[in-house]
Amino acid sequence: MTELEKLGARAKAVEHRLGTLSSDEKNRGLLSAARALWDHREEILLANQEDQKRAEENQMKEALLDRLKLTEERMKGIAEGIQQVAALDDPIGEVLSMKKRPNGLLIGQKRVPIGVIGIIYEARPNVTADAFALCFKTGNPVILKGGSDALVSNKKIVEIIREALAEEGLPADALLLIEASDRETTKAFMRLRGYVDLLIPRGSAGLIRSVVENSTIPVIETGSGNCHIYVDESADLEMALAIIYNAKTQRIGVCNSCESLVLHRSVVEEFVPKLVETLQGVEIRGDETICKMSAAVLPAAEEDWGTEYLDYIISVKTVDTIEEAIDHINRYNTKHSESIITRDYFKAEQFLNEIDAAAVYVNASTRFTDGFEFGFGAEIGISTQKLHARGPMGLKELTSLKYIIYGNGQIRE
Repeated sequence: MTELEKLGARAKAVEHRLGTLSSDEKNRGLLSAARALWDHREEILLANQEDQKRAEENQMKEALLDRLKLTEERMKGIAEGIQQVAALDDPIGEVLSMKKRPNGLLIGQKRVPIGVIGIIYEARPNVTADAFALCFKTGNPVILKGGSDALVSNKKIVEIIREALAEEGLPADALLLIEASDRETTKAFMRLRGYVDLLIPRGSAGLIRSVVENSTIPVIETGSGNCHIYVDESADLEMALAIIYNAKTQRIGVCNSCESLVLHRSVVEEFVPKLVETLQGVEIRGDETICKMSAAVLPAAEEDWGTEYLDYIISVKTVDTIEEAIDHINRYNTKHSESIITRDYFKAEQFLNEIDAAAVYVNASTRFTDGFEFGFGAEIGISTQKLHARGPMGLKELTSLKYIIYGNGQIRE
């Protein structure tokens, strides 16, 4: 048995116990973990500084450095996120329906844990705590394979959570970390069928593609984010500028940041100069019409319409109708998050109905596509596929269903 298989066996060994913990037991473990992470935040921040130093030496991109970085404020958010998960209703055991058949059988559905969940992610140590919280609350053991850039941070976070669980008399092996960083181990993890029931990748398009193509375990895709904002002809332009500034610049290295703008031709002349002024420090790549409005705009290439930059770059496309805007967005988006800025109710409804994405907004920033902001406490990822789960994945998305049937002696004729 390989070391990886031994890890899988450990997760399987606690699966039954974890799946039958009471809500009170799970909440006690979560609150203990939240307290421990906050109480030991200095140790975690020191470990994170070690990761940051190595990442800077390796010339990691600014956006990825931001994802890697932990601060006291972010540690507070991590602890609060776990506390929020503890406060949420426990979905396990929920009976969704119960119908009586003509033969007297009562047939219903009940939420149950999925089983052992594997998560492969890049340099985001906050994912370590979020994944634990959501999986623990839903009775799923979790095996984590974080990026090598965040290994020291992840090891410290996992160590602290496991100690907190053990102190509460709860199974520490509910949370396991793969420390090996070589590609062969990652590929072997993708094929750990029989030990892992579901695999969730979080990270770049390349990582997600690799998992989808190589895994023998069922996968939920959490896709990259080429998110658009469409400024309609009836838009409040000052509102549009504020939303675009927030969606593009608040955090450039996240999947719900705005990468592409689509402008109705009637607003271009007035809007583009204001946009250039608002987005100082952001490279704007536009089509021919946009380029004519400002010398600061660079010509866009075809690949710009479909690029997730994760950088201070944004593309801008001109359209003549909302139908053209919808067609453009549906062609180039990654099914993540899209927004329209408009005063027209019917245009807003058309956009909501016809855009193919996990989250579609009217007059709001795409940055809200997030488990914490949606009230889930945290998220396991943002699914851009259409099977089982779509959008920010909270507790219910980490459950399966089984049929429960009550009889009183029925036999089939």
